[in-house]
Amino acid sequence: MKYGGVDLAADPKRTALAIISDDNGLVIDDLEVGIDDDAVVDVIVSTEKVGLDVPLGWPDPFVQLVSDHAHRTLRAPQTTGPDWRRTMAMRATDLAVRERTGKVPLSVSTDRIAYPALRWAGIDARLRADGVDVSRDGSGRICEVYPGAALHCWSLPSSGYKGRDRSAERVSLVEALSRIFDGIDWNGSEALCTDDDNALDAVVSALLARAVARGEATPPPVQLQDRVSREGWIWLPSESRL
Repeated sequence: MKYGGVDLAADPKRTALAIISDDNGLVIDDLEVGIDDDAVVDVIVSTEKVGLDVPLGWPDPFVQLVSDHAHRTLRAPQTTGPDWRRTMAMRATDLAVRERTGKVPLSVSTDRIAYPALRWAGIDARLRADGVDVSRDGSGRICEVYPGAALHCWSLPSSGYKGRDRSAERVSLVEALSRIFDGIDWNGSEALCTDDDNALDAVVSALLARAVARGEATPPPVQLQDRVSREGWIWLPSESRL
């Protein structure tokens, strides 16, 4: 089976794509940085599942707020304090990730992560028009992932590895991933992972897509299924598989 991982940036120049396979051992078949929309579409339609490091949707309360505000039907809240604002900023899955890992995903409502999310919304529409199942709950061809939180779940350093001056930290992460995924064949891609944190995140995203497909990741709880169908769900490694 082949699985993909995409670290989706707003700028294609900073977008990374990894493809792994496990038919004859775990192998990184391809790793590239500088990925346009066509390449993202291609990997989604040609692999078993793709892990996407980008928010797939916006918080329900935020969407309602924007709609009500646009139509001048917004009812005044009792307070505009931090608790109220947090309901607009955080999705259900963001809160679940924070509860399990202590890491707080960037807010797709209020942070710069909204720019790649806007790019994904356009790609999502293109795929849906072609009949591709891009369900945001992870049941189709894609699943939302958060490499930093996954690294935390694997008891690996989950911060401090990004940036041009952090190549030594990325070398250590590549070595650590080789221990966790015993026998993984990097196929010469270690250098790119060391040089570019986007590439490393793409590899982790592909490994997570494989985990989701194999039933080794945590699905959304039943009571959140409806909301997750709109907001998305960040898949983390199952605790039973750690």
